[in-house]
Amino acid sequence: MTDTPIDIPANPTAPGRSASGVAKAVAHSVGQAVSNTSQAVNSTVTQTVKAVIHPPVVRDPEPRWPAIVALFAVGGLRLALPESLSAGPKWLLLIVVAVLLVPTVIARRMNNIWLNQVLGYIVTGVVTLDMTWSLCQLVAALPSHRESPSELLISAAALWLTNILVFASWYWRLDAGGPHARELAGVHTDGAFLFPQMTLAPDARRTMGEQCWSPGFVDYLFLAFNTSTAFSPTDCPVLSRWAKVLMMIQSLISFATVVLLAARAVNIL
Repeated sequence: MTDTPIDIPANPTAPGRSASGVAKAVAHSVGQAVSNTSQAVNSTVTQTVKAVIHPPVVRDPEPRWPAIVALFAVGGLRLALPESLSAGPKWLLLIVVAVLLVPTVIARRMNNIWLNQVLGYIVTGVVTLDMTWSLCQLVAALPSHRESPSELLISAAALWLTNILVFASWYWRLDAGGPHARELAGVHTDGAFLFPQMTLAPDARRTMGEQCWSPGFVDYLFLAFNTSTAFSPTDCPVLSRWAKVLMMIQSLISFATVVLLAARAVNIL
């Protein structure tokens, strides 16, 4: 609490000032100072009472293992593709993901956030490029009938699942500055996607125990799954332009794998 200065005339006995005028000026200044002090005390008491009744909830750091498992799953799904659709040996992507994830995890353990983010973007970019390459090779192989119907079905299913995992990783890494920035914010109120929890009133959030809610990888995985199945967002409106572009690309890839490739394979059977 700071002392409120009282504005007392510098020269109360200056000519033109009566004793009653000086007294009124002093009384007004004292009353204003008392009023300001009372308001400051009331504000402090109110904040203290709110802190006691509704203490702040400290959110635990978001676990990173779901995102790591998703990237390893992308490498595992690549093993289901035939050699003709892979850029190099089928096991190569799994090794590259493992090699890149080790320093990524170490950087986070050492609290080197910048290096952790850069390596995260690199490993996600690698799996994205590999998925794009395999999809292009599969589409190019359709007219020549180089792949058997069973291989087409397996490849289409593997690429469809890979598409979900890859874009879920991008949404998770980019939304609201990434997982580390969301942790620093404490509660998620602004981002590229409008999750249902963000629309709740503060009292409703507190009642539900969601006053420190922030999306995790599973939330973005659900968003990516809906985009690949419905070709549009379902429960989360998209607010950012970059997110809209990514979702259009994801929907296009899903359309290509499900409608073109799977339908072609079924017709051949």
